Amino acid sequence: MPSGTILVQDDTETVSTPTVKRAALYARVSSSENKSNLKSQLDRIQQFSVAAGMQVTHAVSEVGSGLNDSRPQLLKLVFHTEDWDVLVVEHKDRLTRFGFRYLQGAVEAAGKEILVINPTEANTEADLMNDFTSLVTSFCARLYGRRRSKRATEKLIKAAGEAG
Repeated sequence: MPSGTILVQDDTETVSTPTVKRAALYARVSSSENKSNLKSQLDRIQQFSVAAGMQVTHAVSEVGSGLNDSRPQLLKLVFHTEDWDVLVVEHKDRLTRFGFRYLQGAVEAAGKEILVINPTEANTEADLMNDFTSLVTSFCARLYGRRRSKRATEKLIKAAGEAG
C-alpha cells in the first residue's frame, strides 16, 4: 500500500466443524386406547433423528387431545428451549390439531425449529370426525365451566353481602 503497510492474504482454508443439532422428540396419541402406538411413534421419530445425525436430548410422549393446550410435556419443551435446537414430530397433528403456525412462530422466535418428518396431511374421514367431536366437547366444557364459575361468583357475592 502507498502508506508502506504490507497486507498478506491467508490462503489456508478454514475447516469448520459441522454443528450437530440437538433434537427434542415429541409423540402424542389422543386416547389411552392408542397408547400402544405411542412407543412405536416415538421409536420412529428417534430412528429418523439419529439417521439424520441429530443428538437426541429429549424424548417425550403423552396421551391427550391435540386440542388440549395444557399438555405438560409439550409445554415443558416449548418453554424450556435452552437444551434443544429442533423439535421433531412425526406428523403436524401430533403436535397440535389447530394453531400449528402459532406454535411454530413461537419456537422460531426462540431461535429453534420444528421438523415434521411426514408433512403430508393424514386426515381421514375418521380423523376429521374425531376432531369435530373434540371441538364440540371442548366448547361444551368451557360453556359449562363458565356457568359453574358464574354460580360460584354469585354465591361469593351473596356471602359477602350477608357478612357486610
